[in-house]
Amino acid sequence: MSDSPRTDAKTDVPEDSVESLIRHTTDNQVSRITLNRPEALNAITPDQRERIIRLLDGASTDPDVRAVVLTGTGRGFCAGADLRGGPPAGDRVAGDVARTIRAGAQRLVAAVLDCEKPVIAAVNGTAAGLGAHLAFACDLVLAAESARFIEVFVRRGLVPDGGGAYLLPRLIGPRRAKELMFFGDALTASDAERLGLVNRVVPDEELDRTARAWAERLATGPTRTLALTKQLVNSSLDTDRATAFAAEAAAQEVNMTTADAREGVASFVQRRSAVFRGR
Repeated sequence: MSDSPRTDAKTDVPEDSVESLIRHTTDNQVSRITLNRPEALNAITPDQRERIIRLLDGASTDPDVRAVVLTGTGRGFCAGADLRGGPPAGDRVAGDVARTIRAGAQRLVAAVLDCEKPVIAAVNGTAAGLGAHLAFACDLVLAAESARFIEVFVRRGLVPDGGGAYLLPRLIGPRRAKELMFFGDALTASDAERLGLVNRVVPDEELDRTARAWAERLATGPTRTLALTKQLVNSSLDTDRATAFAAEAAAQEVNMTTADAREGVASFVQRRSAVFRGR
């Protein structure tokens, strides 16, 4: 395996190509997905959404990827879905909206939740609507001091999408979730940290360095152990105790077949630091 960075974006691609608007590199076993449409605060179009989903799915199956960082360029992390170019309301067929949400925003958020590698959101600026939910779906959230989180839907007379009504109550409880969704006020990074939506707030100039450090630390960890732990935690609030305990026992059984688990036990017995290979 080469230590040099990998990129799937060609150097001669047009500036408006999906590969340029959603950048992707892999370095030190960290997949970095960067939303690069700063003039639109990184609002996501359907083709950009599909690329992000493919990259997250690919991270799950790539043995050379052991952590993912999702971030943006410019003043925005992600302003949500780009609503321009959709069919006029009068041209819609019954069920079109529900189908669009299921095939679009919900698939994107599910791709983050279901990714088998830990995903870090490095929120560099405004995260609004679907953009906020994209961040909240990540396993860990780092926020620059200038970041803002906005449940903007109510301002437009819209119901939250992208799993917001599923994610927020589980993260901060139903009353706080309703407050954010009913009023649509901007939430500062420090307030988001206080509520538990953000793991850590850092100065803007330290966001990239901190995200890289966290991701590289995860990339040296026991990858399958992290995947199983993520699965257990994500499903815990939707199951009863007996089901959760059974899932935990099954995860332990699976995990003990991995080389990293054997290495972890051996390192403990031998009183040395473990060296995990992600296998």
